[in-house]
Amino acid sequence: MSSSKHKSYPLSIILPTYNERQNLPIMIELLYQTFSSASEEVGGTCEIVIVDDSSPDGTLEVAHALKESYSRDDVIELSILSREGKLGLGSAYVSGLKLAKGESILIMDADLSHHPKFIPEFIRKRKEEGADIVCGSRYIRGGGVAGWDLKRKFTSRGANFLASFLLLSAPFGYGTKISDLTGSFRLYDRNLLEKILPIVQCKGYAFQMEILVLANKENAKFAEVPITFVDRIYGESKLGANEILMYLKGLLNLFFTT
Repeated sequence: MSSSKHKSYPLSIILPTYNERQNLPIMIELLYQTFSSASEEVGGTCEIVIVDDSSPDGTLEVAHALKESYSRDDVIELSILSREGKLGLGSAYVSGLKLAKGESILIMDADLSHHPKFIPEFIRKRKEEGADIVCGSRYIRGGGVAGWDLKRKFTSRGANFLASFLLLSAPFGYGTKISDLTGSFRLYDRNLLEKILPIVQCKGYAFQMEILVLANKENAKFAEVPITFVDRIYGESKLGANEILMYLKGLLNLFFTT
């Protein structure tokens, strides 16, 4: 398969990784299976951009092995970007977008929290409604979470309630109320994302909210699809007290500056 830098794809998926050695092979196989059976919806080969921040567990080596293994046909094609040091999720998106060659950009977690089986619905929804951003939501009919304890559910619900109360008091996205502002499973129009990502200031979970706020300023059209978020099986959750504090700081900053 050609790896020309001029080659384009109908869809690129950006997968930031840090210590995902066990999860990444499963995720890539699930993506392969999804696009093998949804080729009409995708419209061609899907590009998967893995952005690894010097994972000490050998994730990068696994990524290169997967690239070699899945180069056998035109279902998916892997691109790999290795960065020196743990530089953060937001900058991983920016770096991945620079490498990606897809007409549309989908961002999802590599830890199996986001199942690829929902992606064809994202694509259909965007085509049907002409949306600039399709958000996967845990909090609309048909969505949900699995594997969380009561504390984690309360934290997530509370974070989304605060964000909705502070940021969405006015009509948002042509009257569309976004129910899951902190989720990262989203399909974007490439041109819109290229315009927004470089100016996002927030870190951590607030990063996802700021993207929507900035997109709203650009008069973007939003849509949602229900997803089930599954807690990671392998590895450790990155949610801790520091992430919660960063979220609150970012939320207040957005409230006072947007």
